[in-house]
Amino acid sequence: MSAQKTSASRTKPVSAVGAFIGFTGFSVLAGLLVTIGVTPAIAVAGVTTTSTIGVFESLPEYIELGDLPQRNEVLAYQGGQPVHLATVYDQNRQELKFDQISDQLKNAAIDGEDKRFYDHGGVDMTSLVRAGVGSLAGGLGESGGGSTLTMQLVRNIKMQQALELPTQEERDKAYNEAVKQTISRKLEEMKLAIGLAKRYSHQQILTGYLNIAYFGDQTYGVQAAAQHYYNKSATDLTPAEAASILAIVQSPNSRNLSDPKFYDANVARRDVILKSMYAQKHLTREQLDEALASKPADYVHLTAPNQGCKAAAGNGSQFFCDYAVQVVREMSQLGSTQKQRDAAWRNGGYTIQTTLSLDLNSAQKDLINAYAPNTEARFNFGGTIDSVEADTGRIVTMVQNKNYNQLISCGKQGADPNACAPATDTGINFNVDSQYGGGEGFQTGSTFKAFTLLNWLQNGHGLNETVSGTPRGFTSYRVCGSTSGISPIYQPKNDSAGEGGNMTVESATYRSVNVAFVNMAQKLDYCDIRKTAESLGVHLAKPRTPLAGYGDDMSKPTTNEIELNPSAVLGTNYIAPLTMAAAYAGIANNGTFCRPIAIDNITNADGKSLGGQPKDCTQAIDPTVAKTAIYAMKKTMTIGTAGGARTPDGFDEFGKTGTTDDADQIWLVGSSTKIATATWLGNIEGRADGTKQSLRRVAGPQGLYSLSRTSLWRQAQSIVNSQYPGGQFEAPTPSAIRGNSITLPNVVGQSGDQARATLAGAGFTYVDGGTQPGGGAPGSVLSTSPGAGSALSKGSSVTVYTSDGSQATVPDVGGKSVGGARSTLSNAGFGNVGVSEQFAKGDGKNECRVASSDPGPGTNASKDTGITLQLFGNKDGKPGKGCK
Repeated sequence: MSAQKTSASRTKPVSAVGAFIGFTGFSVLAGLLVTIGVTPAIAVAGVTTTSTIGVFESLPEYIELGDLPQRNEVLAYQGGQPVHLATVYDQNRQELKFDQISDQLKNAAIDGEDKRFYDHGGVDMTSLVRAGVGSLAGGLGESGGGSTLTMQLVRNIKMQQALELPTQEERDKAYNEAVKQTISRKLEEMKLAIGLAKRYSHQQILTGYLNIAYFGDQTYGVQAAAQHYYNKSATDLTPAEAASILAIVQSPNSRNLSDPKFYDANVARRDVILKSMYAQKHLTREQLDEALASKPADYVHLTAPNQGCKAAAGNGSQFFCDYAVQVVREMSQLGSTQKQRDAAWRNGGYTIQTTLSLDLNSAQKDLINAYAPNTEARFNFGGTIDSVEADTGRIVTMVQNKNYNQLISCGKQGADPNACAPATDTGINFNVDSQYGGGEGFQTGSTFKAFTLLNWLQNGHGLNETVSGTPRGFTSYRVCGSTSGISPIYQPKNDSAGEGGNMTVESATYRSVNVAFVNMAQKLDYCDIRKTAESLGVHLAKPRTPLAGYGDDMSKPTTNEIELNPSAVLGTNYIAPLTMAAAYAGIANNGTFCRPIAIDNITNADGKSLGGQPKDCTQAIDPTVAKTAIYAMKKTMTIGTAGGARTPDGFDEFGKTGTTDDADQIWLVGSSTKIATATWLGNIEGRADGTKQSLRRVAGPQGLYSLSRTSLWRQAQSIVNSQYPGGQFEAPTPSAIRGNSITLPNVVGQSGDQARATLAGAGFTYVDGGTQPGGGAPGSVLSTSPGAGSALSKGSSVTVYTSDGSQATVPDVGGKSVGGARSTLSNAGFGNVGVSEQFAKGDGKNECRVASSDPGPGTNASKDTGITLQLFGNKDGKPGKGCK
């Protein structure tokens, strides 16, 4: 006893009393197991078991092997075929079947940890008693005190179960309980090991142990360990490699092979295992000597796990990968509750087939890098491209100019300077909503006008209707059935100085005239415009707290409904690029909107297909309305604000530009019949002084950023057109273009009362424009605005201008004699008539007749205006006889 006590003092101090209790405790356990007849009958004298049996029987008998957390593989398409995109996991593990594990590993596990594994029923009495005696020399021992592989598997299962608990506090408590070295824990471990041995075969237990064990450096299971440390599979390992892996199990943090500083400790245990393998005749002497002589440096080829979306294959695919993973974790195929889905994803083993095309995505990534370099130093510059399949909602591409990095940018206030990303990187996915790792979105500018146009058409208006684009103030607007006042007066401006006047809605659309669209919205209800946008999936990228008024539901804690401020129809709301791409895809799809899809299929660990995101399409817009809107927006790409954006491949395309007031955000969203693409360039943050950077005043590699959007969209769309060829959009009928508009009658020359009655009878509202200098009877109509023949909606206001009678129309007196001309002019009200001394060449028959007058015939002029007559002379243009 004294020699053992001295030995214990060199390892772990323990009192004589403690050692005795340890020995007695294990003796009790041994006697108990003999009494209940579950292990070989090895008697331990002097043990009383009556009270202990009750405790033992009260413990749970079984623990499930269960499904171990494994890797999830994410796939994309390349050349139309599924290819690897990323490996995403909670624990780095790849589960193997028994016959996939090398015999060397199986032998190393059994020979090194549990020589009598195939002979006992979960608990080895010989090892248990030895551990009890050994406790006098230092406690429970290195392997936990006589622990069999089955008992170690129990402990690993309980550790794994602890890691899957929902809170960190629960995880820590359960994990500490699982690894606690106490007699009560050992008792529970043995009971559960006996249950495992009853329920599972030795092969299943050994396979479970090798798949679940932790091998250090965030690596679980022998396959992941072999890949990580040796860059090879666990199906074919040398004896030294197998023993080195198993040497890690007892002390994974100090014996793993991630750093040479751990090699000595690993080799010490490795050699013990190798010698045991030799003793059990699983190695020849030659194999043993060769293995003992090897050094870890000879066979360790450390390979970093390609974990997560940061290591995703393909150029610029990381942000889509991150989005897709978040989408998967919300899908019902993984469970009916979010808690179940989270647990299922952690458990892993899924193969996720996404919709992404690596070929097209890579080409668009190169393109956005060329147009929006992430090295732009004058301000924080962002750029995205998103392409969505119109008739399915499948996301074909998703790229942005920044590199994927989950660290905070160093430029962010309060960022840790020792753990921050460079300005070229970001963890924010600019393409998507904040819910999926995006930001707050970006103001869309005039790309939002598409929804006002659609609602205009839905209300029976036409493209040929005339609206005013002349800047003016607005004092109210209609919201959810009520008129809401605007204070101060809303005074929108057009993008170009001098832009205004009356124009058709079609012209206002492709020219993107702001005031014209606000005037259109005055005839509509802002809530209806919002509903039209929402039917195409449009919503805020980041939920907001509801505001009073504007029809918002104040019972909602937050809402992603767009705000209905007076300028909302001009694109002041913050929306994600993917949302806009999907909305325009819905317009292109004859008004049928399909919600974005990122997942084509999920396959579980058993190889069973669980399906993908269901195709979720609804007829949001009447096809006739969609066709008519497309008809107008096609001209945007030819003669409008994005002239030259049409791709050279001949496919039909429509689109809409968008520019914010400060030109800090620049958009072009458009579509073919097959694919819709949204491009965005803009300030993420402005200049260093906090002001916004106008993209009209700064140039990049492709010229002024504001002017580059046309060629950016054209090239981005050309990329997707190569694999998704479109066709021709169906033209709307003339009646659809005309809508329910009414032609304004001609009331010029009518009295004011007559004009009022004529306009009222036609369905228009008479607006007195006042008296102007003019001819005809005083009070007669001189002109109207809009002019006669214009297409207007019923109830439109027509401004009528009347004459003060101060002017007359110069009559045509050509060919008359001077006397006859004077008489005619006098009768018209012009008494100041003179004759020019210059003569026109005559023909010998018209000498002395009137050749012309100044002012000319048909001119409205004041009645005191002097009229000069020019006469015909002879053939040489000389005065004829009697002409004066």
